[in-house]
Amino acid sequence: MGASPIHDIFVIGGGINGCGIARDAVGRGFSVVLAEMNDLASGTSSGSTKLIHGGLRYLEFYEFRLVREALMEREVLWRNAPHIIWPMRFVLPYAKGLRPAWLIRLGLFLYDHIGGRKLLPPTKTLDMAKDPAGKPLKPLFRKAFEYSDGWVNDARLVVLNARDAAERGATIRTRTKVVSARREGNLWTVRLENVRTGDTEEVKARLLVNAAGPWVDQVLSATVGLNDVHNVRLVQGSHIVVGKKFDDPRAYFFQNKDGRIIFAIPYEDEFTLIGTTDRDYPGDPHDVRISDVEIDYLCAAASEYFAQPVKPSDIVWTYSAVRPLYDDGASKAQEATRDYVLKADGGEGAAPIVNAFGGKITTYRRLSESMLEKIEGFLGKRGKPWTANAPLPGGDFPVTGFDIEVAKLKTAYPFLDARLARRLTRLYGTRARKLLGLAKSNVDLGRNFGADLYEAEVRYLAENEWAMTAEDVLWRRTKRGLRLSREQAAVLDEFMRGISRQHVAAAE
Repeated sequence: MGASPIHDIFVIGGGINGCGIARDAVGRGFSVVLAEMNDLASGTSSGSTKLIHGGLRYLEFYEFRLVREALMEREVLWRNAPHIIWPMRFVLPYAKGLRPAWLIRLGLFLYDHIGGRKLLPPTKTLDMAKDPAGKPLKPLFRKAFEYSDGWVNDARLVVLNARDAAERGATIRTRTKVVSARREGNLWTVRLENVRTGDTEEVKARLLVNAAGPWVDQVLSATVGLNDVHNVRLVQGSHIVVGKKFDDPRAYFFQNKDGRIIFAIPYEDEFTLIGTTDRDYPGDPHDVRISDVEIDYLCAAASEYFAQPVKPSDIVWTYSAVRPLYDDGASKAQEATRDYVLKADGGEGAAPIVNAFGGKITTYRRLSESMLEKIEGFLGKRGKPWTANAPLPGGDFPVTGFDIEVAKLKTAYPFLDARLARRLTRLYGTRARKLLGLAKSNVDLGRNFGADLYEAEVRYLAENEWAMTAEDVLWRRTKRGLRLSREQAAVLDEFMRGISRQHVAAAE
């Protein structure tokens, strides 16, 4: 891809918004290049609470439009990616002295009725003395409300959007930093640097999309050269993962005395995910780490509810991310809007740029459609909105058909362990067959790096999903990092280096 062709759209940022916009745009007939300075989903998009949800607590801040749009998206996204998205029931224990029961009931009534719910079951009230959901909790919680939302493998959602965009003709460049972007009349000249080799090149595009997440202001000021800008409020959200606290498939929604809420969610079969925190973040998003204060907060908040307290020594993994919330001047981080705002600059002889501020993973597809309306205002209409009924790679099976897909995979590859067949279907859906190829036994899958992570899967991720390091594989593509030892991870890292060297040699 030399400097000569002129592309329609250049997207900065390989998170959920950038990849969603690239996919929607290329599917309508625009030529698209996307650059991400690290790995796909390496920032905010892999650091979420992993929920496709309406945002029950946003009703308190009168965000009715956002909640309605998010509620409507739950079933749309589930239908298009039933391998990585599935329904989850949430148990909200009633706690005296916090939000009154009538307010919770009103919120859940709205939740049930404003979002076009068709497949997800409605809210119900639970007697915690009789319901299994009461078992892991303190006996003082006698009543709870149960409602529906969705679970998503967030990093895979990003990668599958990128994969689909690439298959439709988009160029996806990871580990590629946008050093500068300058206007030359009605075109952008974008200077790129390969962060692994140091090689640089220039690309021309008619329109620039700034979907850099927490770095969106930085891109505007440092890369594009606009004046000092303050459009986003950086808010840190941290999570802890502990050994399994309960066997129930439902998740918990816990209210805290400070007005915030946390979730406790079944995670990766053997764990419980607890989060999130909400606090303003002053530093570089690259450097975000959970603090001791946040660990203590999450442990204390969960221990208010669980009969067996959650201790820092129970933690097996933590992750933190910075949410780039649109700065609406809210006084508290938890009150800042989760809605998205798109702002355009240029046109009439000056190459246009459209910036995406804020947003949440649940509404990424609608944000992309809104972005395309802005883009079409500058570049003209090409195709119609199309992503509402377009399965993501591997998601071409009915929402109720997951177990059937697992059984089909087991039939096609009888040697597969039942848990591996399920795991591969959860990550890759119908594309698990492409990964397994002509394998007739585990031996044909190559070396086992530990925790049923075979060479065939690692090579598939390197060749099809832009995985370049052990971290990409273990923490964003598969979460096998929860199960591999440090020594096993080091062996995988060396293997990934070898694959990268092969790719560089082949490119030369």
